[in-house]
Amino acid sequence: MKKFISSVVIGAMALVGGAVVGGTAYAATTPTLVLSGGSAVFGLDPAIIVATASTAGTVKFSAAGVDITGCTAVATTTVTPFVAKCSWFPAASGATILGGVLTPTDATNFTSVTAAPFTVKVGVPVQGVITPIHLYVDTVLASGGTGILAPRFGVSCAVTSQYIVGQTIVFRVYANDADLAGAVMDPTNTAKAYIEIAGVKDPITMTYGNHSGVAFWTSVLKTGTTAGLYNTLGVISFKVTIIAKEQTSVKVLTTKLVRKLVNGVQVKDADGRNVYERVPSYRTIPVSPALAGAVGTWSSNFTPSSQLTLYAVPTA
Repeated sequence: MKKFISSVVIGAMALVGGAVVGGTAYAATTPTLVLSGGSAVFGLDPAIIVATASTAGTVKFSAAGVDITGCTAVATTTVTPFVAKCSWFPAASGATILGGVLTPTDATNFTSVTAAPFTVKVGVPVQGVITPIHLYVDTVLASGGTGILAPRFGVSCAVTSQYIVGQTIVFRVYANDADLAGAVMDPTNTAKAYIEIAGVKDPITMTYGNHSGVAFWTSVLKTGTTAGLYNTLGVISFKVTIIAKEQTSVKVLTTKLVRKLVNGVQVKDADGRNVYERVPSYRTIPVSPALAGAVGTWSSNFTPSSQLTLYAVPTA
């Protein structure tokens, strides 16, 4: 009777995971599973999630709690390090929690294990609103500062995101309009260009002109302790807006026939006739009624450490 009970107990232990050696039951080992990789930009090529285990098996990958299609049973390599990889297309930008569950090949000596949640930040385009107008925005320190307000590196036209109360911030904007075949946005095709800054009552109008041989839109934000100057410490929240003029005509991509030349010499066929080829060409078509001008906006999506920030004057 005692022998029968002992056999039942050992059999039960074997069923919940483990091994029986010489009549003695041993608990199965819990392996390790660590996730890495997964760095991606939303809308581009897939990211590779890497799972590294302490034993061979298959890994089920998930993102935001949902199993990743095609990665529900990815086999690890058969030799150490035991690695499984998953090719993943993020469904959205921003922080995403990745997960993984390992099912060991040796189910007798190892139990399944769930990896610690792994958070990745899927890249988001810096461009604020996708429109036909593409904007590039940066800020530089205006010249004229002295002492503690002078440029740190001896130059004033330095792109930076950190400023001190009393300095003047210069916004620089370059823009192109896809609706106008990528034409540069300038006063001939731009109705309005301005910057809205949180805490500043009125939008700041931008002007276009020659700046040391380069043309772009600019506006300034003067900071300081004097009444009327911007002095709110911390992140400066701003939004750039450029509005194109109404269009009474549009350029349409078409083709045209031109004589084919090779090294400047006209190509002829076997009968001595000129050979022609089609090349891209734009033609202008009138539009009535006029098309409303496109609106391009830009708001910073940088990480907090890279946001435009205003600091108090340093003290000794």
